[in-house]
Amino acid sequence: MPVSDVYIEKDASINERIEKLRLATTKTLLERRDVIVVASVSCIYGLGKRKTYEDAIFRFSVGEKYNRRDFIEKLVANHYERNDYVLEPGNFRVRGGTIEVFPAYSDLAIRILLEDETIERIEEIEPLTGKRVLSKPQAAIFPAQHYITSSEAIAGALPKIEEEMIRQTESFRSQGKLLEAQRLEMRTKYDMEMLAQVGYCSGIENYSRILDGRLPGETPGTLLDFFPDDFLFFIDESHITLPQVQGMYNGDRARKQTLVDHGFRLPSCLDNRPLKWDEFLGFLPQVCFVSATPGNWEMEVSSNVVELIVRPTGVVDPEVLVVPATGQVDDLTERLREVVARGDRALVTTLTKRSSEDLAEYLADIGFAVKYIHSELDTFERAELIRDLRRGDISVLVGVNLLREGIDLPEVSFVAIIDADREGFLRSRRSLIQIIGRAARNISGKVVLYADRETGSIISAREETMRRRQIQIAHNLKCGITPQTIQKRVTALLPEKLLADISPDISTRPGGEGFTKQELEQMMWKAVEHLDFERAAAIRDILHGERGGEECRAAMDRGKGRQTAQPKKHRRKHS
Repeated sequence: MPVSDVYIEKDASINERIEKLRLATTKTLLERRDVIVVASVSCIYGLGKRKTYEDAIFRFSVGEKYNRRDFIEKLVANHYERNDYVLEPGNFRVRGGTIEVFPAYSDLAIRILLEDETIERIEEIEPLTGKRVLSKPQAAIFPAQHYITSSEAIAGALPKIEEEMIRQTESFRSQGKLLEAQRLEMRTKYDMEMLAQVGYCSGIENYSRILDGRLPGETPGTLLDFFPDDFLFFIDESHITLPQVQGMYNGDRARKQTLVDHGFRLPSCLDNRPLKWDEFLGFLPQVCFVSATPGNWEMEVSSNVVELIVRPTGVVDPEVLVVPATGQVDDLTERLREVVARGDRALVTTLTKRSSEDLAEYLADIGFAVKYIHSELDTFERAELIRDLRRGDISVLVGVNLLREGIDLPEVSFVAIIDADREGFLRSRRSLIQIIGRAARNISGKVVLYADRETGSIISAREETMRRRQIQIAHNLKCGITPQTIQKRVTALLPEKLLADISPDISTRPGGEGFTKQELEQMMWKAVEHLDFERAAAIRDILHGERGGEECRAAMDRGKGRQTAQPKKHRRKHS
């Protein structure tokens, strides 16, 4: 940050489960054609060159001759680490002529038995028990990392890196930037030494253009390179995803240019980047854009536009009312009382984080079970809030921009949009339609837009909703469909796979209703990490059953620091 002269080193932490899925994805794409990959935009990037990755695949079969040392060296070259005590993903162990490898992308390990430098058997085994699952005539071990470099590539790249360093440091000195020159020289020489000695360095991707042998400006390697030429590309929520793709290059370029200008990186790091828009278009041989509010570009380039308006449940789009913004809080309060009285839930959207907190605090003071939700709360807290709303622990959720795409809440029958006449991104036609859609899962759905004037976005959003509503009603009458509210069970915070082996009676502990033991333990340790010992102690007592149910629930809520009725200064401190 040049203004404050502060450099914050990037601390990259790798999620082992996600990394395993990424490695399994590329492996599967290279082995077969019947593959479906679900990925965020950011997961497309950060991979090395496909050809280098393919060349590094270690294939072997029964009967082939291998010196044990040569076999081990090939595993090390593919970034597998030797650990003779614990067999974990990305590790291997050696016991005499037996080599056991745990691929980073698999749930099973591979056992290779060598006798007189000949592979006698290849077996897939369970890593924990060592029990044989099946024998194989041949096997292939894919690299444990996506970014692979050979010793030859490093040897050829080092002189080029040094040449670029000398050229850039001389440029800095000619401009009187002595500190930048010294900083760049020290960092680059250290990286070069690491590459020469161990074949890897922190931030090696910043030298990817030179290591891959690419020309300046040439397209970097991505996940899309691993797909066949005739693959089908679905882009969900395209009105949000495509602008994200277009904006990633410029954002990445601006950040790295600052690092280059201040001597933290060589100029070649600019070619370790996301795809430019025209490069991304080259990967769209067959594409299907999916959105309730598609953008203008998608509509222009699509050869066929299909509308899926009617629903199998018969639920129609909600009724939309425009109510004067003057006195909107008092009107909202009365409508919320009606919603709560019939046991339904409500969403309220505001324009700012502060206003969402203030409104939630006011509603809590007058007796509503309400919480606020915005980006300053972490992912786990937001997921807990959504679940609490669905379970009925809270009746009203107040938020800003997190209550739009991807939120499916059948219990919500009322949505209020505060200050709907403030034109902008949060109150554009597409945003309003998306927010209105949150009430389209309940047969009693109703949306109120508080506005003193009807903007073009309000008029367009209401007309589009009415058009869809009329088509849906006509379809229901024609086919004799009786609308039914969507039935969807409340899922746990953690994936079901992680909870499958947990005894069902754990969730009935006093004061911890609705939470599993694993969830409570996770929340407790998370509170410890944030030095929130009051909350951690409250959750610990729940786990040990040392408090009564209501007292324990209240203590945990106090510890969460998310009660909207608490003083603002405490909420701010928590955020």
